[in-house]
Amino acid sequence: MAQITPEFLKSPAARITALQMELISGAAMQQLDDEALGWFSRRLPWGSYGMLARASISAPSLGLALQRWCRHHGLIADDITLKLTLAGDSATLSITEHRDLGELREFCLVSLLRNVHGVACWLIDSRIPLQGAQFAFAAPAHQDAYGVLFKGPTAFGTALTAIRFDARYLALPLRRDEAALQQMLQRALPLTVLQYRRDRLLVRRVRQTLAADPQQTHSAEALAALLNVSPRTLHRQLKEEGAALQALKDEVRRQRATELLLRSARPIKQVAQAAGFRNEKSFIRAFRGWTGRSPAEFRRLGQALA
Repeated sequence: MAQITPEFLKSPAARITALQMELISGAAMQQLDDEALGWFSRRLPWGSYGMLARASISAPSLGLALQRWCRHHGLIADDITLKLTLAGDSATLSITEHRDLGELREFCLVSLLRNVHGVACWLIDSRIPLQGAQFAFAAPAHQDAYGVLFKGPTAFGTALTAIRFDARYLALPLRRDEAALQQMLQRALPLTVLQYRRDRLLVRRVRQTLAADPQQTHSAEALAALLNVSPRTLHRQLKEEGAALQALKDEVRRQRATELLLRSARPIKQVAQAAGFRNEKSFIRAFRGWTGRSPAEFRRLGQALA
């Protein structure tokens, strides 16, 4: 079925593919009639996680959907507690253990986090980049595999097992319906092992990063580093979202310049600097291209209409 040979199983350095993981996990769940694969003190019969997904899919936002998931998970498996918390701009999804999970502990904790993270991405049809992952056990011999499962900084031997991500994803609306849920449940396991490519928050994150310091030119390389992606990925994902970096730069500069022209008495040269232009001449040329007027004309017209 999964075509994993006995010799392969004997090698500590061996790695199976995502498809092999899907096949062997699915077969084990069917045989055991336990979607938790023996992690907990009682079985989770086939369809348990589908029930959790169905209970969450009617939520208006990802934040409420995850809160429902955590609450309902506690009703079917009281060996652990899933909890969603906010601290500043970060959201943390943590696991509290209420009993010794034994030899399956690592497998259980890793699978739970990958599962709920995958479902969260699926619900909003977007990759949710992780700011970090931490595990309440020592680093295993195969810790290099964690770089594939959990993109971002990973820590071991911490007090809590958890993943962290940008809290702004919690406000995004769900993009799935019952028909999509039925289709997903036919092959749900890939959500646990595969990473989403599209990031529906990237345009918003780029705008906010540019607006936070409009005086910087924000080259693609510098901006990509701030967003924890490669420059190539930055351009590709913006294109997938129907945006371009230069257009976003112009949008942020235009908004900043317009605000200063209408709400302050700063000289045009200072407005140009505050909006991220190197000199007044290039600012005037760009502003005329945006509005059809010079900055001075735009200010006079705004004052006359006020």
